Amino acid sequence: MSWLSENADLLQRFGAIWFAVGLVSLVLTLIALPLIVVRLPADYFVRHKRLPVARSSRHPLLVWTASAVKNLFGILLVLFGIVMIFVPGQGTLTILIGLMLTNFPGKYRLEQKIVSRESVLRTLNRVRDRAGRPPLAAPEPE
Repeated sequence: MSWLSENADLLQRFGAIWFAVGLVSLVLTLIALPLIVVRLPADYFVRHKRLPVARSSRHPLLVWTASAVKNLFGILLVLFGIVMIFVPGQGTLTILIGLMLTNFPGKYRLEQKIVSRESVLRTLNRVRDRAGRPPLAAPEPE
């Protein structure tokens, strides 16, 4: 108990930082979730293979920079989602959006596993319904 009283200032700062990260992650989720989910094809999670993104004739440095920024943003969303599991917010959905933005082996199967949770799919389809988009098809449970 003496350690707690001696480090009360440090604990208050940690609490303030934790709250700020939770707040930022909530705001990012509220912005990113609709933008990404509405643009997904309805069969995105039921395809057997991921369709490759067509590379445009843009300069390779521009393509690489855009990919790096997208991956960095995705990693931040995953981290914020993990924080939101412990503070108010949509932790699982934030992690899903972050994963969708990043590139790594096995990503597609992990996305399918997360979306196969009924509550996650229902929330994603609610967002799509508000935008006038057809619902996402449910992936087969493993």
